[in-house]
Amino acid sequence: MFNQDAFNAYVEANRERFLQEFAEFIAIPSVAADGRGIQPMADLLTERLRKIGATTQQFPLPEGGSPVVYAELKGAGEPTLMIYNHYDVQPEVPVDLWDTPPFELARKDGLLYGRGVSDDKGELLSRIQAVEAWIATQGPLPLTLKWVVEGEEEISSIHLPGWVDEHRDLLNADGVLWEGGGYDAKGRYIFAEGCKGIAYFELHAHGPAMDLHSSLAPMVPNPAWRLVWALATLKGANDSILIDDYEKHLAAPSAELLARIDAAPIDDLPVDMQQYGLGGWLNGMDDKAAYRRLITEPTVTICGIQSGYTLKGSKTVLPAHAFAKVDCRLVPNLTPPLVHDLLRKHLDRRGFADIEIRLLGGEDPADSPVNSRIERAVLRAGSLAFGVDPIAVPRTPGSGPMHALSTHLGIPTICGGATWHPNSRVHSPNENIYEKDYFASMRFMGALIDTFANEG
Repeated sequence: MFNQDAFNAYVEANRERFLQEFAEFIAIPSVAADGRGIQPMADLLTERLRKIGATTQQFPLPEGGSPVVYAELKGAGEPTLMIYNHYDVQPEVPVDLWDTPPFELARKDGLLYGRGVSDDKGELLSRIQAVEAWIATQGPLPLTLKWVVEGEEEISSIHLPGWVDEHRDLLNADGVLWEGGGYDAKGRYIFAEGCKGIAYFELHAHGPAMDLHSSLAPMVPNPAWRLVWALATLKGANDSILIDDYEKHLAAPSAELLARIDAAPIDDLPVDMQQYGLGGWLNGMDDKAAYRRLITEPTVTICGIQSGYTLKGSKTVLPAHAFAKVDCRLVPNLTPPLVHDLLRKHLDRRGFADIEIRLLGGEDPADSPVNSRIERAVLRAGSLAFGVDPIAVPRTPGSGPMHALSTHLGIPTICGGATWHPNSRVHSPNENIYEKDYFASMRFMGALIDTFANEG
């Protein structure tokens, strides 16, 4: 039987050591976008997993990819729980908007600041520390744990699906504990059974061999205009997606899915609207319609555009090159290769064959069955650890490589955790979590080991 008091006492007694370890994780700038700190972070993680007795392997990936860290810790019981996290982080720019150095763990007013504290090093390390606490206070694990920790999540997990197919023999499990999970503005813990997919593109338009004087505009094609005109064909003024045949591939949400979405708590959406500095949702939608659309609709989003001169003052140039970064959030049955093909054909039909499309990465959408063993165990563990009943929702509007490790392998999954809160500023300057939530994550993991092992 799980001795929660002994577990909690161990965690408290090792509080400062655990935070020092956390600081060591944050100090390594493991930025997947430019490859900084990736191998040192993989090595530090591997060593930390070995300290709890896990058998570990690093799997190098092709084309200089970030290694997958795989670990296994066998227990006395039959069930096997796979844990997914990632050790890479987003770039820290713009650095001047940080109040503290991004790669130093800062403690201030009950908060912990640093790049990766929320997404995803805090959750990753607190789960490992919880296993240490379990073994020290409870004895052998009542189940087998398998970790799959990658270093490319922030660049769309480019190589993970291929790695999964190559190493399927390692990945048998009864459930997958996914990253994420936390609470909303009302303090309700929201866990998700699935996620949207993503396809991330760059669209490039090319013009003259070098920037020219803008007086030549009457006779020289301007790639910035070409790009703007091409982008304008992708969306309508009411935000409808105009890519040819896009809607033909969409799986209509079932009545059951819509009912579950409508049953989810959305009364914190007005809080979000205010926090975002908005006066209303897109197209004047009410909260219910906005939330339905958030969970069920695909997207086409311009994430950034760059061309020509954009610094202070004026410089009269006709740019040689223009490009835009565009992400598409995917729902069943859209996939990154399909969207790439539809986008290429759409632009070609409209005379934009000159627009170069680069697919930077992508992930298929994923859904998990309702009321699976892992879901029941996670909800029960959340109730024990947090003192309130978490709420399971069908899908998160974000994306991740869940399809590769869950849907593709036929293993149920759920996002469940404690470190994500509404103002975590994930991917932004001053990323943060509450110190209390870091240790709540350990209590949750300890309870989950017990509930998953004993859940039929």
